[in-house]
Amino acid sequence: MLHKTKGIVLSYFRYKETSIIVKIFTRELGLKPYLVNGVRSQKSKSKIALYQPMTLLDLVVYNKENSGLQRISEAKLAKAQQLTPFDFNRTGLALFMTEIVSRSIFENYQNEHLFDFLSMSILVLDQKDTSLKHFPLVFLMEQAKYLGFAPDSASGFLMENRGQPFSPEEYLIVKEFLEQLMQYSYHCDTQVTLAIRRKLIDHLLEFYSQQLESNATWKSMSILRQLMS
Repeated sequence: MLHKTKGIVLSYFRYKETSIIVKIFTRELGLKPYLVNGVRSQKSKSKIALYQPMTLLDLVVYNKENSGLQRISEAKLAKAQQLTPFDFNRTGLALFMTEIVSRSIFENYQNEHLFDFLSMSILVLDQKDTSLKHFPLVFLMEQAKYLGFAPDSASGFLMENRGQPFSPEEYLIVKEFLEQLMQYSYHCDTQVTLAIRRKLIDHLLEFYSQQLESNATWKSMSILRQLMS
């Protein structure tokens, strides 16, 4: 049965000579793996660009119940990104988002509110005036709401984590900073030191690991640390 839906590409891997299997988080059908034939052939060079991480797509897909691997009938860009594919910092943040989302949801998981938040975040990342320094912090805090494990307050984000890397003096600064991030989201312009931002990103990632019950290393952290300057 054919369905029209919007999708966000998470990742793909090569399959046989010219095909790929791509994981796409769709708005109506949830996270699905799709087989795309011939996309890596010389005649289809432009099509592989559709399946880069955090690409927004308009899709017509086949959805067969009790079938793990699905197929795509039509795929086109829902919104062409002007800055992210050509900016090292934005590309790095897109990869960070990809890892966080990929480890937070599972196959067939469906959440329209989360999808809408992710779509908005991708568009915000592509805007020239977005504060990239605050972007990963806001992303982690906001996404936690849609996953159902965000505390209601700034102090909750600090207290629910078993680790506590902040000194008493830093704690008050971080709490106020978190309150500003929660209130103003991606538009927050409050400034704190690089050291505090790095401690806070580590703290939030540890919080995620505890909530997801995972001890795996966050692979994108090495890239993120280069960006957090």
